[in-house]
Amino acid sequence: MDKTTSGWINGFIGVVIFAGSLPATRVAVRDLDPVFLTCARASIAALLGLALLLVLRQRRPAAGDVPSLVLVALGCVVGFPLLTALALQHVTSAHSMVFVGLLPLCTAIFGVLRGGERPRPAFWLFSMLGSAFVIGYALLGGIAASLPGDMLMLAAIGVCGLGYAEGARLSRRLGGWQVISWALVLSLPVMLPMTAWTLPASLDAVGVPAWLGLGYVALFSMLIGFVFWYRGLAQGGIAAVGQLQLLQPFFGLALAALLLHEAVSWAMLMVTLGAVACVMGARKFAAA
Repeated sequence: MDKTTSGWINGFIGVVIFAGSLPATRVAVRDLDPVFLTCARASIAALLGLALLLVLRQRRPAAGDVPSLVLVALGCVVGFPLLTALALQHVTSAHSMVFVGLLPLCTAIFGVLRGGERPRPAFWLFSMLGSAFVIGYALLGGIAASLPGDMLMLAAIGVCGLGYAEGARLSRRLGGWQVISWALVLSLPVMLPMTAWTLPASLDAVGVPAWLGLGYVALFSMLIGFVFWYRGLAQGGIAAVGQLQLLQPFFGLALAALLLHEAVSWAMLMVTLGAVACVMGARKFAAA
């Protein structure tokens, strides 16, 4: 298997894992404070990442890598989880998935700015068309909007795109799981005390679904998903593999249909096919 194909497979696995993040966060913030949720998920993942780094005796990053790791931590460990948790107090997980349709384009832009990639003009056409498919479907669906929630989601997409591109750039030297693990460890001195400080006064009111949601975003969204995602971006290209995120909203809706028995419309299936076509087109024209 060539490196590019491996990158797309790893990226696809990462997207499937991330698809459950927003629904799990939505369930968790019903009973847990968004700040506590953000700090707790990062602390749990950081302790696991630290254990992996120590057991496998990984080298410490060079001093020149620290600023990039700080950007990864600010974007993926703190920024995106906190901003989405705050947003999901105002909007549904279905509505928040609208904004995920902008993430591939945002990631591609930062891939050009930070990763030095130069996709062909046709790539940008497919990327923008795919984003339009996803966002247009959601808007025509008449999902209720909230200005605070929308602004928080837009900010979340911006910092996440930067964190994805910066982490993928580092992964070419350090490895995918090492990058997210070091970024988590870097945030641990702040996130662990914050977890203790924001711990709910009483845990009696916190239901099992909220704890399961926390467990998912801590283990899968914060650590395991990034192992595949950063490896995929590094192998297949930030801008190109990043287009797989166009499928994430539909995976999320499919999970809702499977687990929550929500209906899946023909319109959703048709738009999914359109998004798939755009991903394939973007892949073809990703290389300069």
